[in-house]
Amino acid sequence: MHKLAFLAVFLLLASPVVFADTGLISVKSAHSVGETLDRMEALLNKKGMTIFKRINHAKGAKGAGVDLRPTELLIFGNPKIGSPMMVCAQTIAIDLPQKALAWEDESGQVWLSYNDPAYLVSRHNMKGCDKVVNKVTKALGNFAKGATKP
Repeated sequence: MHKLAFLAVFLLLASPVVFADTGLISVKSAHSVGETLDRMEALLNKKGMTIFKRINHAKGAKGAGVDLRPTELLIFGNPKIGSPMMVCAQTIAIDLPQKALAWEDESGQVWLSYNDPAYLVSRHNMKGCDKVVNKVTKALGNFAKGATKP
């Protein structure tokens, strides 16, 4: 049993994906913040997703006299996916459209973070939406992988 626990911890630490208790999934990126979101945006456009806004928080912070490491947010979605989720739990609208955050940590590592759909299901007590949530989970994972891989 002890060997299994060690193996589980090793695999978690070796994985480029980090699941946090905060409801975020963060994936290590092999690219800069800007390039990570450029790649994410291209993948989303290719799949017919709507890009609502891209926000450069570091640029905004600089304008306010604050030094912030590179941090950019991409807001995107598709009413064909989000609307059925809102039928299951209307309050999920506060978390939609989806968001992807590319950011650089204090060591210079770039990450791509997004809301864990399972967390949103729990947060909004969603019932009867397993099919669409599974689709969203898979799609977000694929988009993140494509945006961050070398």
